[in-house]
Amino acid sequence: MITYDENQKVFHLSTPATSYVIGIVDGVYLGHVYYGKKLEDLTGVYSLLRTEENPFTPSVNLREKVRFMETVPAEYSCGGTGDYREAGLGVLNAQGQYGCELHYKSYTIRPGKQALCGLPSVRGCESCCDTLEIVLEDPVLGLEAVLSYTAYRDMDAITRSVRIKNAGSDKLVLTRVLSAVLDQDQEDYEVITLHGSWGRERRIQRRKTGYGSVSAESLRGETGHQDQPFLAVMTPGTTQTSGSVYGMNLVYSGNFLAKVQTDQYDKMRAAMGIHPENFRWPLEPGEEFQAPECVLVYSDEGLGKMTRTFHDLYRDHLLPEKWKDRERPVLVNNWEATMMDFTTDVLLEFAQEAAKLGIDMLVMDDGWFGQRDNDDCGLGDWYINEKKLPGGLKRLSEEVNKLGLKFGIWIEPEMISEDSDLYRAHPDWAFQLKGRTPGNWRHQLVLDLTRDEVFEAVYGQIYASLSTGNIAYVKWDMNRPLCDVGNLVLPAGRQGEIAHRYVLAVYRMQQRLMEDFPDILFENCSSGGARFDPGMLSFSPQIWTSDDTDAIERLYIQEGTAICYPLSTMGAHVSVCPNMQTGRTVPFDTRALVAMAGTFGYELDVRHLSEEDRKAVPRQIALFRKVNPVVRTGDYYRIASNRENGYFDCWEVVKKDRSLAYMTFVQTLSQPNMPSRRIRLQGLDPDKMYAVSCDFCGARDFDGRALDERSFADCEENSGGAGIGTEIGTFQGRTLMNAGMLVPRAAGDYRAFLYELREV
Repeated sequence: MITYDENQKVFHLSTPATSYVIGIVDGVYLGHVYYGKKLEDLTGVYSLLRTEENPFTPSVNLREKVRFMETVPAEYSCGGTGDYREAGLGVLNAQGQYGCELHYKSYTIRPGKQALCGLPSVRGCESCCDTLEIVLEDPVLGLEAVLSYTAYRDMDAITRSVRIKNAGSDKLVLTRVLSAVLDQDQEDYEVITLHGSWGRERRIQRRKTGYGSVSAESLRGETGHQDQPFLAVMTPGTTQTSGSVYGMNLVYSGNFLAKVQTDQYDKMRAAMGIHPENFRWPLEPGEEFQAPECVLVYSDEGLGKMTRTFHDLYRDHLLPEKWKDRERPVLVNNWEATMMDFTTDVLLEFAQEAAKLGIDMLVMDDGWFGQRDNDDCGLGDWYINEKKLPGGLKRLSEEVNKLGLKFGIWIEPEMISEDSDLYRAHPDWAFQLKGRTPGNWRHQLVLDLTRDEVFEAVYGQIYASLSTGNIAYVKWDMNRPLCDVGNLVLPAGRQGEIAHRYVLAVYRMQQRLMEDFPDILFENCSSGGARFDPGMLSFSPQIWTSDDTDAIERLYIQEGTAICYPLSTMGAHVSVCPNMQTGRTVPFDTRALVAMAGTFGYELDVRHLSEEDRKAVPRQIALFRKVNPVVRTGDYYRIASNRENGYFDCWEVVKKDRSLAYMTFVQTLSQPNMPSRRIRLQGLDPDKMYAVSCDFCGARDFDGRALDERSFADCEENSGGAGIGTEIGTFQGRTLMNAGMLVPRAAGDYRAFLYELREV
């Protein structure tokens, strides 16, 4: 619900448990009044702007206008006119002078939410949300800024975006357009950012803000392994269940800046948007620029509530409609088994074994096109390699389908190899700087998809390939960041547009593919999880979380990813041991239970499994199908973190009606002479009675022997092959949450248990 109080000149955006209040100062400036726990009566709230304190407003104390500009809690800040904090908007006038000052002009409130032009955004309907648009203007520049806010009626989420229009007669140049600025009084805040590298994506980093700045950012042309377009600002000591948290997440897949800044007056500013470095966007008279959308979530019940709000919002209003509620296929990918060394016969052997195990889909990875026998060549030549695949994708997909499996393929449309027919014909189609040799990464360059002729040529090849066979799944990969971001087409004054235009071109291509192939399940990937962000999730309901498939490493990666992204979006597979990335050996069933926190599949050679593992796969798949409806649609609770305690990891998913829950416990390090662990559950109905049962399959030793006196065979027999059958007891929800339940200490490292809690 959104209202405007004419007497106080304040806008009130309310969600079920939060309020966001904006005030008009002196009829001119737009100030941020409040964001936090819901307010019922706004009487006197305008005073929080401190306009009755020194330096007062310019209408009262014009001699101190600059002090006013640097201290007022701005709703959207501008650079060059006295606000020395992080600016939301930066503009050069026709004389090349830097400075902008936005004044309030008008507003509209309407039900529902409009999509952004050319950019992905969170959806909204007239019955689920309301939108406020506030028009600001700089009468000197002839510039208008439209601030758009959407408040959701059934969840504590608010989205923000900015649209800039040149309504004057002179050309302007935008040097920065951030999507959101949030000013608050400093309360000794802490901040969480997600950092990492290839194979170590989205590791949680928590630190105090202090004076100065804390930031996460990317200049790689993608969101990147190193930082996420996410931050959470929270009061000291915030836990999963207590404390105030402000979460921000940018719906964008390119260069970004996420920054928290504390000034000399103990005021904090959080800002998020397209990274201003190397960004220049000329605006001719009448032209507009649309900034990406930023999602804001406030929780007064700790990180857990913030996480569940993000999950609900993205599942219901961001993921592609077709897939948001559907179970995804259990797939096996041939990459770790064969790399590029395969033929149709090899893949069909692979498919035959996969079909026997109950797997749903075979995915053919890199190496099926052009002369692609290694990663030195072939990218850009998206035609079938008939030597490897006689009869092409049509024959291969038909033969796979006859075995009862669906068929999927890997593509990397954004890249080009110098050793390719496409590069030999069009070397200028790759990003490059005049006079410089383009920099390789993995023997590949990046195609300039901002150019229409390049876009159409690449799209035509991909379209032709996908049209030749019965393709049910596409893994879209991107295996390097951008550099040498320039071309020989745009004039000097427009080269600063290219990085953003590139992201728009990727969005346009993925949108077009979705429309042309509506039944294909798309999974994004970028050298693992380098482009795991809300922008990509609007086109693909799942993203490959990391190339690191080691189950213990995945505990850290998936914990960080799940802090704002739904479990159903995390591509997670069971891979071979010793693991290819770490060399670690983890029990087969522990690997499966960790992967069940995501989409679930296999990344190993199903032709050469041990007999014990071969028997385990159908049971693992049956167990996945049993628990996945709750994993995919339920509420996620982080119970314990191996990152924090060093010994075990624990999470829980609860069905929305609280009639069913699953709790996964992974013992990473065994300890001698220690009692069982007490685990306090969350999210249950305190008055309901729950029958608790356990799957002990994850407690098997490497040779299949049960590590508990209750045998694995008994567990499997009791569960009908689905893995959960050993009864623990019946408890009231209040008991399980307050007093807790006991998890036994298994002998050995890397042991996992899955508990079912079912209402009786």
